[in-house]
Amino acid sequence: MSKDFLLEIGLEEMPAKYITASVKQLQERIEKWLAENDLEYKATEVYSSPRRLSVIVKALAEKQADRVEESKGPAKKIAKDADGNWSKAAQGFARGQGVDPETLEFREINGVEYIYLTKEVKGAATIDLLPEMRQIITSMTFPVSMHWADYDMKYIRPIKWLIALFGDSVIPFEITNVSTSNETRGHRFLGGSALVASPADYEETLLSQFVVADATKRKAAIVSQIKEIEGMQNWTIPIDEDLLEEVTNLVEYPTVLHGTFDEAYLKLPEEVLVTTMKEHQRYFPVVDEAGNLRPYFITVRNGNHEHLETVAKGNEKVLRARLSDGDFFYQEDLKITIDEAVAKLGNIVFHEKLGTLTEKMIRVKKVALIIAEQLQMTEAQKVKIARAADIYKFDLVTNLVGEFPELQGIMGEKYALLQGEDAEVATAIREHYMPTSADGELPQSDIGALLAVADKLETLTGFFCVNIVPTGSADPFSLRRSALGIMRIIQAKNWDIRLLSVLADTIDIERAEGLNTIPSEEVFEQVELFLQNRLRAILSDQQIRHDIIDAVVSAGSNIVPELIERAELLNKNRDAEWFRPTMEALARVVNISKKHQGDVTIDPALFENESEQQLFDAVQKLKQDYPTLVIVDRLRAFAALRTAIDAYFDNTLVMSDDEAVRNNRLALLFELASFIKEFAQIEEINVK
Repeated sequence: MSKDFLLEIGLEEMPAKYITASVKQLQERIEKWLAENDLEYKATEVYSSPRRLSVIVKALAEKQADRVEESKGPAKKIAKDADGNWSKAAQGFARGQGVDPETLEFREINGVEYIYLTKEVKGAATIDLLPEMRQIITSMTFPVSMHWADYDMKYIRPIKWLIALFGDSVIPFEITNVSTSNETRGHRFLGGSALVASPADYEETLLSQFVVADATKRKAAIVSQIKEIEGMQNWTIPIDEDLLEEVTNLVEYPTVLHGTFDEAYLKLPEEVLVTTMKEHQRYFPVVDEAGNLRPYFITVRNGNHEHLETVAKGNEKVLRARLSDGDFFYQEDLKITIDEAVAKLGNIVFHEKLGTLTEKMIRVKKVALIIAEQLQMTEAQKVKIARAADIYKFDLVTNLVGEFPELQGIMGEKYALLQGEDAEVATAIREHYMPTSADGELPQSDIGALLAVADKLETLTGFFCVNIVPTGSADPFSLRRSALGIMRIIQAKNWDIRLLSVLADTIDIERAEGLNTIPSEEVFEQVELFLQNRLRAILSDQQIRHDIIDAVVSAGSNIVPELIERAELLNKNRDAEWFRPTMEALARVVNISKKHQGDVTIDPALFENESEQQLFDAVQKLKQDYPTLVIVDRLRAFAALRTAIDAYFDNTLVMSDDEAVRNNRLALLFELASFIKEFAQIEEINVK
């Protein structure tokens, strides 16, 4: 027998961007609890809106399945004394299992008899277990939480009502003085309270109170209504998926409508109009067939179709005010030269321990030119890099960016072009912020990518120099994102930057500026590890096995694309027939070579068998060819060495009693190991 179970957490309006992740978390926690309690069910369904997080468990078993448990106790020689009486150990075991000692039996395992108890355990009734939903609710975590009233608990928003319904039975528990019931609440203005007779009635009950509980259906309704207006008006309405997701989580009963704005505002940069509509008003812009903006917008009302004309006029009024402000700020910004804006940056503190934006830009310029030198960029490119580094933050003091921070970089490019700056310099001003998220768009131009790396590396190093580092989940200055961005850009550009060398130079630059709270060596080690961890994340996202990641990252490399290629190559070949014996042979070389001490020159005259000479010849050829070999050929070269390595160990006692012979053999292995360890810490790879 089974019944559906409904859990609804009723809340004050939640931030839209956290709703989808929160209801998914609730679903995952419930599914984990069901598995831990051996409760069978058919499926789980999620529902959400600005005021609720809900999960329905379909066909949930009414009780746990009965099961047989076996418990192993002490050995027979401990369980009974010389007279055959039960010992205290056996009696304690029986007491712990809740049985009489006489019910115990013995079972032989590997020639030794042990107490064994087999007992049937009746499954618990589901209705008696479901009050544990309280712990599931209270244990949830959120990016933002709040206290309310005088309760100690923090939650995404105050809890206003709770439903816990198994079939038609309410599961009793209480959180912050709110008790469970079968009463839900509908749309704040159009609906009211309603009783849910059973989980199967949940969606229909809420719909009668003007709530579309299924977010997928709400989203589909919004898209359908947009498409309907698009057809009726002969418009093109691009649907931004992120905006659609946010709007879906802002409304409970969606009704799509359209409005207009003064065509004169189309003279503003498109980004100003789009940002105003999307970011500030949550409107969908309208474009023509060529993709040019038209003076219309689409918005979604949290309500029905009544008085839509009045609602549209209200939205038009708000947008008109925002666009009027944008136009004023834009016109004012056109009166300011770039040099005047740059001069103002000296009055803006980047961070109290890191100086002003002007001071930061000076440091970034030095780092950027070091990277440009490594990449052997032309003198013309270096001139553009220097100019970009001199001005790339200037738009932060403009009126428009002050009002619309989302436009930083974007307006910098616009204003730079209007004032005659080189197109590559202008593009770099926009691109240096990229990527703006873990998987965000990367800069495309070389100068923009270089400036982005320099800016992020200087930021990262600067904060570490003054001992401001991320701890746990706290990363207020987004240093993890900066480090990840550095790695992603270098990988995408396939740049052979000696990153650790640049890091050392960057630390010297910071030191020259007086940023020296902690020693340089410590900063270097911390930032190197920090960058390595971000690289581990990139490799992990590529489904590369963790032991291979450890082996390659631990080997270290100044050159990020090469390191990534090594990891990908090892991961690709991990199931090949030759892989395991090759890795075992190479690991044996590395492990024994650790006994080598001093600088012993290899003397072929001390070789005592043909295998030594063959391995020596193979190592010398590897030494000669290695610098010109691409990564895949280096791995092939190691694989080709396996036969010589195996023959060497089969015929040679490395740890000879003769000290000269022993040191000579260790020196040979040490020389080979130096190439192996540069490729990867082979001993880290699991080939069992």
